[in-house]
Amino acid sequence: MIRMTNVEKTYENGTHALNGISFEIQDGEFVFLVGPSGSGKSTIIKLLTGELVPSRGRVMINGFSMSNITRRQIPLMRRTVGVIFQDFRLIGNKTVYDNLSLAMRAVGASAREIKSRIPYVLGLVGLDGKGGEQQRVAIARALVNNPSTIVADEPTGNLDPARSLEIMTLLERINALGTTVVVVTHEKSLVNHFDKRVIMIDHGVVAATGVGRYEVAAHA
Repeated sequence: MIRMTNVEKTYENGTHALNGISFEIQDGEFVFLVGPSGSGKSTIIKLLTGELVPSRGRVMINGFSMSNITRRQIPLMRRTVGVIFQDFRLIGNKTVYDNLSLAMRAVGASAREIKSRIPYVLGLVGLDGKGGEQQRVAIARALVNNPSTIVADEPTGNLDPARSLEIMTLLERINALGTTVVVVTHEKSLVNHFDKRVIMIDHGVVAATGVGRYEVAAHA
């Protein structure tokens, strides 16, 4: 479960990114996090992945409190959260297999785990070890440690509409297997295509929430 309770975040330069934000995402949910540029979405992602800690309030993700998590716990927490970045962040001179195995080694996976898990994940995302488009590889890397939660930051931002729909449908399939999926996006057409819960962020607070269309959440 993801729970943010009265979370505030102020950067060192004085920017107030979050101003008392609260929401919950239940295990197994598929949720769109939407909002205009500068609304606080990127800060929320960094809080959920442990890159930042809140200035005030409480962030809980999969049983870990991000306000007082110990250095020893961070690798355990990150094993429960797979992140998909808009710019992929793959290692360009490494093979698909190498990118995935490095992600597994980073959390202490054994050679046996790596050998059995990677083919399964490549098949799940439609690569089957043949290489292929970067976003599917990035999704495979996010899945390879069998996380309970996937956080996707603008996963279709660099794709054409047809490919965007393919990627979102793949994330929906992953969600159907029991993985919590949080998609941060500004693409209204994609949000409107899928009947999922929408949380709208604006000026660092939850402006609206609802199931269905982007416009419904925006005017709830």
